[in-house]
Amino acid sequence: MPRLAANLSWLYGEHAFLDRFAAAARDGFRGVEYANAYGHPAGELKARLEASGLEQVLLNAPAGDAARGEKGLASVPGRDEDFRRSIDLALAYATALDCRRVHVMAGLLPTGADRARHREAYVRNLAWAASQAAPAGVTVLIEPINTRDIPGYFLNRQDDAHAVCAEVGAPNLRVQLDLYHCQIVEGDLTTRLRGHIGAVGHVQVAGVPDRQEPDAGEVNFPHLLRLIDVLGYEGWVGCEYRPRAGTSAGLGWARPWLAT
Repeated sequence: MPRLAANLSWLYGEHAFLDRFAAAARDGFRGVEYANAYGHPAGELKARLEASGLEQVLLNAPAGDAARGEKGLASVPGRDEDFRRSIDLALAYATALDCRRVHVMAGLLPTGADRARHREAYVRNLAWAASQAAPAGVTVLIEPINTRDIPGYFLNRQDDAHAVCAEVGAPNLRVQLDLYHCQIVEGDLTTRLRGHIGAVGHVQVAGVPDRQEPDAGEVNFPHLLRLIDVLGYEGWVGCEYRPRAGTSAGLGWARPWLAT
């Protein structure tokens, strides 16, 4: 049975961030994820997890300078040292929070840039990150993201992500399959899942096209959640969407999975 995790960067916006842990637990979630852990001491986050009986299932590594519009550093030539510092910080938090997955954003490919040079940096940096994460038992995740939401993002397609993982060759480097992004870029989600689920380290969901609850729009999420169960996926499914109204009021779609 798929295990749903609340993405606290997107859900429970009606609460202050540190109060979202308890709100998620009250609704039946047993796991949480969020994009930016670093505005709070790891000890405070750990206390919230323990008080609510929650597992931290995913962290994002720092994605660079938000004021400059950076969306990750892994594929950006010349930023290796900044990237390594971001991984060191992410792994310190992951260790403190008993989190076993860290998502590393690729970054942007400027118009006219040499894609091969960016890919070389990407492979090199991911190999280093995976080598640092392995002793801590942490899996590094890379996620194809659609260029409608993040124009110019370096990594967009599932096959490209899996090819990068194969080239790096680290067993703790895997793909984060966000079905929302995948539908926008590629579609054919059932086939994508059947072909790639064995190399997927984390799944995320949101309704398409509006990135709201996955109970409306063009994707049959009950079918996909049943399918990943049939395919033997044992990881978490992150709920990374923008609620139409209050988060709790919009969880009707999730009740069959939260109840178990």
